Amino acid sequence: MPRVAPITGKSDVPAEHHGVVDAVLKVFGRVGGPYSVLLHSPKLAERVLNLGGFYREESIVAPKDRSLAILVAARERQGAYVWAAQVNAARRAGLREEAIDLIRAKADPAKFPVEEREIVIYAQQLLTNKRVDQAAFEALLGRHGVQWLVELTAAACYYGFLSGVVSAF
Repeated sequence: MPRVAPITGKSDVPAEHHGVVDAVLKVFGRVGGPYSVLLHSPKLAERVLNLGGFYREESIVAPKDRSLAILVAARERQGAYVWAAQVNAARRAGLREEAIDLIRAKADPAKFPVEEREIVIYAQQLLTNKRVDQAAFEALLGRHGVQWLVELTAAACYYGFLSGVVSAF
């Protein structure tokens, strides 16, 4: 049960913020999930939506790789809504069903192929320990470079943030 009344459409926000609701509707087709809460602060919702747009349209991190980190973040933050929303996106991005199942089960990262394992370990450490050990950091940095690693890190944190917003409200 929601702790605050969810925003479901334009009638729930002042007229000067209807454009933000329109932007959410354009991306998702409805107002739901974290945006049903974030729209209580329309300017925040707008900025969060823009960051999501960056990941959908501009990130150099391949969608499949990004999906690994996103699903780990949702799983580690116990974000059932974000998980449900992102698991289908992960499938569309080409993430293996076995990888999805392993993340869901919090399986030993050793069960993943090396390229996936490095991302899973990195995201798990980031979301669970709030830091990443040097070996996990260097593995991805050496394979992908700084910009890629910054974008992957921010994606994991962003979807962890969305999970937290939904969980709190």
